[in-house]
Amino acid sequence: MLAQTRTKINLDRAERATGTTKANVSYLRKPVFSHDGAILMCDSAVLYGGERNYFEAFGNVHINQGDTLNIYSDFLNYDGNAKKAHLDKNVKLVDRENTLTTNILDYDMVAKIGTYTTGGKLVNKDATITSKEGYYFSNTRDAYFKVDVLVVTSEKTTITSENLRYNTGTNWTYFYGPTTIVNKEDKLYTENGSYNTKSENAMFGKKNLYTNGSRSLKGDSLYYYGKRGYGKAVKNITFKDTTDQTTLWGQLGEYYRDVERVVVTQKAYVALGTKDSVTVKDTKMPDTLWLSADTLESQRSLVKDLSLLSRPAVKKDNEIGAEDEKEKAEKDKEKAEARKLLQQQGEEVKNNTPVTKTAKKLSRKERRELEKKGSEPKVEAPPPIANLATTPPALKQDSIVADSLLKLKEIVPIAKADSVKKSLPKTVKTSKAKSNTAAKATNANVSKSTLNQANKLATDTAVSNPADTVKARIIKAYHNVRLYKSNLQAKADSLFYTSADSTLRWYKNPILWSDGTQQTGDTVNVFFKNSKIHNFQVLHNGFIVNVEGDSTKFNQVKGKIITGFFVDGELRNMYVDGNAESIYYSKNNKGEYDNVNQTVSSRLRFKFIDKELTHIVTVREVEGAVDPLDKLTKEALLTGFIWKPELRPTSKADIIKGISAKPKTTVKKPAPAKSTNTKNKTSKPAVKSPAKNLAKEGSKPVTPPTDAQVRMPKSVNDSLKTDTLKQQH
Repeated sequence: MLAQTRTKINLDRAERATGTTKANVSYLRKPVFSHDGAILMCDSAVLYGGERNYFEAFGNVHINQGDTLNIYSDFLNYDGNAKKAHLDKNVKLVDRENTLTTNILDYDMVAKIGTYTTGGKLVNKDATITSKEGYYFSNTRDAYFKVDVLVVTSEKTTITSENLRYNTGTNWTYFYGPTTIVNKEDKLYTENGSYNTKSENAMFGKKNLYTNGSRSLKGDSLYYYGKRGYGKAVKNITFKDTTDQTTLWGQLGEYYRDVERVVVTQKAYVALGTKDSVTVKDTKMPDTLWLSADTLESQRSLVKDLSLLSRPAVKKDNEIGAEDEKEKAEKDKEKAEARKLLQQQGEEVKNNTPVTKTAKKLSRKERRELEKKGSEPKVEAPPPIANLATTPPALKQDSIVADSLLKLKEIVPIAKADSVKKSLPKTVKTSKAKSNTAAKATNANVSKSTLNQANKLATDTAVSNPADTVKARIIKAYHNVRLYKSNLQAKADSLFYTSADSTLRWYKNPILWSDGTQQTGDTVNVFFKNSKIHNFQVLHNGFIVNVEGDSTKFNQVKGKIITGFFVDGELRNMYVDGNAESIYYSKNNKGEYDNVNQTVSSRLRFKFIDKELTHIVTVREVEGAVDPLDKLTKEALLTGFIWKPELRPTSKADIIKGISAKPKTTVKKPAPAKSTNTKNKTSKPAVKSPAKNLAKEGSKPVTPPTDAQVRMPKSVNDSLKTDTLKQQH
């Protein structure tokens, strides 16, 4: 650093000056000094001239440097040779719109840098910053703060840090250590980054974490725009919602605070907790559902804005319907009756007719006896009024994610007889002539009071309907969607899930696998109940293929709608509706395949026990055929046959990596044969088995558990007769 040129301190004026020429010391009153363009004033001072070029100032010290910088204090030691000022007691530095206060400040007149080490505070219109140590640079308008740094912005945002820089001109704050930013909605943590106290924009680059209530987002780099409520995370990002027990991972993410929405791309995958369990090394562990896609979108949405699905249920005569249709019909009936009752009571009160017609009319003798005993006539309470308020729709509380919905109770105000009695006004003892009038008035009051209470409850309930404010987690997946769970694997182009009805909806070429079974269709819905897989439904062009172990025989089912029901994670019953067709290979007593059983019906039911098909029940209009296997020269396939084992995810690693861990093989799709004409019991045209093609190309079909053996009766016709009789009875 170049040596500074020494300049003499000039005494411009003073009200009074005393001193000795020999000692070169002057005692001044109200002096005004000038030095290198700065003006220095005080109440009194001691000036040491000559080589020392130094003075001490006392009371109302004021240093003015340039047009904007002013420093005030009670005491000042000023070194003209070093061009440094040491200010003590009630120090205040004012630079444009910034005010720095402290008890001790060292100020470099050349570099224009102020330093404090005993605590200070910087204030402007946008922020207030306090710290134990600080450095203020007037030239660049930068301020460095160290140790116990606290920033409070005009928007009530607080920043705590151990080391930060703040520019009073741009309002940018730069962090060089652990830092936390908190406002009324958001909390951000970083160990290196920047934040604008005015625009609330932020950029973080080390150990970054953004939290908002139960939600959090982190990544190697975070960008957040506070006023817009928009954030962006880059590389190794993780989004969590502890309320829904949902976690998303990826390499690029965007967060929208106001709509509680996050979009994750680039190797995006999500984990959803379930109550199913899987055994690993003789230890039961939670069976997590893993889902990946090119783009994953998660959002919390109002339940009232969602189109929810009801789980399928088996109705009378093996009809498939919505699980809650009956309950809903009963509730609607109750609501209608309640509204009718309320309307009737309103008309009665309007016509001055007591609502309570069961009140007993007392004779004169009875009233006289009551008066002697000091009692008042008792009026029987009106009958209970139930379901007067409009009941909110029953919400699905089952979810893959625990506690993803608030547990709601339907609000059904009921006016009980006991409560009505307690609310009766006490009748003052009256004369015989007034007793009858009092009884009638009491009746009318009771009726009006009860009706008003019911109306008030109904109004309050309508205003505070929980379904209007309850939110549920929804997840959308786009392109190359893949799912892995121990008892379910799937792929499709797109998917939609909401915790409000706990349903996975698969769209565009969906394929689902469970054990040795593959399911395809236009749309597939997978329903969960109590956080466990409950049933599935394939809509339009449903096709199910089942293969046993390493067999080359494909059992097949097709129909317009296929509905399956699970118990403890295992498929137990399956219904096929609309042009139901099936091809099944049966075995003899030696466990060898002997026949091909073909069935056509408007509805078929399949029963499974321990993963084995045990019965086929034909419900309507059945036609069947049985062909000996040794008479067939070619594979029997239904129209629309698809078998894609090479696309099946096999582990959690497949989901995270986005690719299958096993080698890819090109599977030649067998030419589908036309649907079997069951009226003509002839052999089917020969088609090469796809399993044989796989064997030739060095791959094998996915092997299901060894106990998944499909045991069929020797003749489907025999079973059809037996099951048809059962249906008739």
